[in-house]
Amino acid sequence: MSRTVESANDAIPARKRFAIPVTQSFVTVSASLLALIVLCLVFAPSSLTLGALEGSLPFAAIIAIVGLAQLLVVQQGGFDLSVAGGVSLAVVIATHFPDGDNALLAPAILIALLAALAAGLANGLLVGFLNLNAIIATIGVNALLYGGVFAVSGGTPRITTRLLASIAGGETLHVPNSVYFALAVLLLVSFVLKRTVVGRRFEAIGANPLAARAVGLNTRVHRMMAYVFSQLLCCLAGVLLAGITREPTAFQGDSLLLPSVAVVVLGGTSLLGGRGFPASTVVAAVFLNQLSQFALAVGVPYSAQTIIQALALGFGIGVYSIRWTRSARKRA
Repeated sequence: MSRTVESANDAIPARKRFAIPVTQSFVTVSASLLALIVLCLVFAPSSLTLGALEGSLPFAAIIAIVGLAQLLVVQQGGFDLSVAGGVSLAVVIATHFPDGDNALLAPAILIALLAALAAGLANGLLVGFLNLNAIIATIGVNALLYGGVFAVSGGTPRITTRLLASIAGGETLHVPNSVYFALAVLLLVSFVLKRTVVGRRFEAIGANPLAARAVGLNTRVHRMMAYVFSQLLCCLAGVLLAGITREPTAFQGDSLLLPSVAVVVLGGTSLLGGRGFPASTVVAAVFLNQLSQFALAVGVPYSAQTIIQALALGFGIGVYSIRWTRSARKRA
């Protein structure tokens, strides 16, 4: 069976293989983004100026990357609540180990990747092999990650290196470099999930683990690898965030946990696992970031941003619940 799928995959033209399919969730979240842009043009045009976009797009790219990280775990029916700790640890390693020395940046990034790999394996072993509840397991790993954050930084910030600032915080063709990183991650995740045998098996296992196990698929390994790649993407987001922010705090990842879940839900991915929508998740990240900019422009205090994100998450869950109920009725 796998050979047949592989041969069919080889027969797909290269142009179609790399194409991102347009789904109902993509159309819905794109229409919502366009409607928000119209509202910004009418009530808060300052949020769409060139300066405002140059300042907000890098953070939208960060949200998109952590959203894609969360997407991989949600597709397996779980949650990765260690996203905040993973991002924060990458931030402090990328800033404290080099301590302003560009020559030490590459070793620091390597250390951050090894730490992310260890955290992902810990999550994967606890959830995939020991069958612990994903929320409890990842909260425990998140506590360990923050222990590493305090061990490295002592809770104090450190100025980023000039090299990292020029790479992550710089621009190419008037577009922030972090946006290019987010697009590269989107293309990679979309290609693997939608155009490879491994990705199709990954989605099949998330949709129905019992059936996948019955046909001989190794569900434990796939669940573990979801957490591993989730932490690796969080590491990338943390390194980029360390370059975008001149003096990042030791708790830089705290504000990314709720948005990482919100953009996955707004992107239409089922909380029960299965098929995921990477492109819709990235558009939802842009939508959520612009929603925050709109709220600030009309005078909503920054302290209310969490409430706005929670409302967006609740709206996405409500829409998903309605769709799931309708689907269940049709099947009945």
